[in-house]
Amino acid sequence: MGSDPADVTRALPLLAMPAAGSRDPRPGLSGLSGEQVTTWLEEHQQPGYRAAQLADHLWSCAAQSTPELHTLPQALRADLAADFRVTTLVDTEIRPADNGLTQKALHRLDDGRLVESVLMRYPARGWRRARATVCISSQAGCAVGCPFCATGELGFERDLETSEIVDQARFWRHWLAGVGQRLTNVVFMGMGEPLLNTDRVLAAAEALTDPSRFGLGARHVTISTSGVVPGMERLIEERPQYTLAVSLHAARPALRDVLVPLNRKYPVEEVVDAAFRYAATTGRRVTYEYVMIDGINDTHDDASALARLLRGQHAHVNLIPMNPVAHTPWKPSSTERTEAFANQLRSAEIGATVRRNRGVEIGAACGQLAADRAGVPAPAAVARRRQVLVDQSASALARAGH
Repeated sequence: MGSDPADVTRALPLLAMPAAGSRDPRPGLSGLSGEQVTTWLEEHQQPGYRAAQLADHLWSCAAQSTPELHTLPQALRADLAADFRVTTLVDTEIRPADNGLTQKALHRLDDGRLVESVLMRYPARGWRRARATVCISSQAGCAVGCPFCATGELGFERDLETSEIVDQARFWRHWLAGVGQRLTNVVFMGMGEPLLNTDRVLAAAEALTDPSRFGLGARHVTISTSGVVPGMERLIEERPQYTLAVSLHAARPALRDVLVPLNRKYPVEEVVDAAFRYAATTGRRVTYEYVMIDGINDTHDDASALARLLRGQHAHVNLIPMNPVAHTPWKPSSTERTEAFANQLRSAEIGATVRRNRGVEIGAACGQLAADRAGVPAPAAVARRRQVLVDQSASALARAGH
């Protein structure tokens, strides 16, 4: 596999480290734009004609695992050490799966928070080139609280800084370079709700697509949301070419109230309307993510409701088997039931793809490793949680006319 992934983080030379568990106030260098770094250099009496050159050099250094900061003047290095961090990831643990094609990382930040990222590699097949997609987190924990999601069970801790988001992609870019591959796609589908941290997510996306930094095409960046309409409105206004992915999971409002509690604030009809307008404004097809839960949201009636909701949309639906989560009473839909659901959508002229879960044996679903580290809840607490979900889903299905 090339270089030992555990050595990747150890090789990152930190300018300095805070006391264990405390938050380093210095921004991460990788989260700054070239303009910001140029301004900083000018404020530190660097000649104007060298500022942009040094800014490019500093970004290049920050985007590697072994920044050559020793090539800079000693006084400038001291000022950098006082004001910036080279990396915001203090430690990283990696678990491989799928014969090495899937790698999940658990990153520890300087205040002890844990966030996750996942690398998924896809070999070349037919006319499709080889791809390496990284799924990154935008928050530590999540406030949305979807009951089938391990991150939702953790609760919300804090938003990630731009550099903390970018450094996840930077980590994997270096890891891929060690095995002779390159990063081709980034998806904001890890821990957290990206559009509840919109400013920093968009700044991170800008870094990923900046030709002088990561250089990814905008269409190779996907931003997901469970339906934060104000954030979607901002995307409509700014008209980026990112792919928008909406975590839908139910088309009937009463059921979606249970599966995606944010639906009570931003109803599904408003979410789909905003997605429709994003597609119309940008010309980009919207992707809808739909987790298949046996006997809950996978029936003929559910498929019919989804087809009605998305009729006339420039959209595609990804059907994803639910990853088993300890605190829920549910299980994933069968292959046969999922295929029948997909065929029903296709018959209604709604594009649908059945996705295969990657990295099941390493808990590659969002938040599973962090949830494991948080400790196993008491059996009585799990039993109460399960009963609440049973009661809520039964009530929602009854109101939805299931």
